[in-house]
Amino acid sequence: MGAGLSGLDASENSSSISSSSPGLGDVPENCISSILTHLDPPAICKLAMLNRTFHGASTADFVWEIKLPLNYDYLVKKILDENPQNLCKKEIYARLCLANRFDNGTKEAWLEKSSGKLCLAISTKALKITGIDDRRYWNHIPTEESRFHTVAYLQQIWWFEVIGEFEFQFPPGTYCLFFRLQLGKASKRFGRRVCNLEQVHGWNIKPVRFQVSTSNGQQSISECYLSQPGNWVHYHAGDFVVENPRTPMKIKFSVMQIDCTHTKGGLCVDSVLIYPSEFRERLKKF
Repeated sequence: MGAGLSGLDASENSSSISSSSPGLGDVPENCISSILTHLDPPAICKLAMLNRTFHGASTADFVWEIKLPLNYDYLVKKILDENPQNLCKKEIYARLCLANRFDNGTKEAWLEKSSGKLCLAISTKALKITGIDDRRYWNHIPTEESRFHTVAYLQQIWWFEVIGEFEFQFPPGTYCLFFRLQLGKASKRFGRRVCNLEQVHGWNIKPVRFQVSTSNGQQSISECYLSQPGNWVHYHAGDFVVENPRTPMKIKFSVMQIDCTHTKGGLCVDSVLIYPSEFRERLKKF
């Protein structure tokens, strides 16, 4: 390979080098494909642009199958609503890396491009929110700050409770569950973001409680005070571990503050996020 590359820079005085010297295009595709299996997907895609041989090698099914989650066939059926037998592995990987909506658009799933790890987002429309149908307490507000383009806004209430339940076949690994919340109601004024904090109250009196439990007996409970008015915060609710990717796991999760000695309000609830545990630090930055 080194000889082929140096030949590209040879001067006219190097005429002794035969024009038929082997180059990158002469390396067998199956050899290149085997090398590509050791690279991450973005690197594979970059090398695929090198020449036709590398492009052909990058399309081999065995290159991409080892990058896909073990239960990719389930994910294709559940998320893409397709038969995995009708798609090549590279197309499966590429399509699963997109933000794909499913369950009537209330959930979104995608693979992180470099690692192939599964990430999920659940809209407030898929959650059970106490008092959500009473406009005195809650409103659905359109916004560009949500991947689902709408958030649930709490004006004021005594009993704050948001509950979710989700059954899914996760790839093996440890996952973190977060609630994406914001104190205050954001909007744009003269092209600039402003956040109305007038209705924010009651959250500094007692902490909210987060709970996560699974159908195989895992459970976690934590409490914290809501903070950082005017900013979206990912509140870590708990973790769970998946060992068998072929067995559906039911997850129940909630956030609540049900002390009726005081009202609380001015809170936006955007979504619930489920990320691989190694991405936990990323969410703290947003």
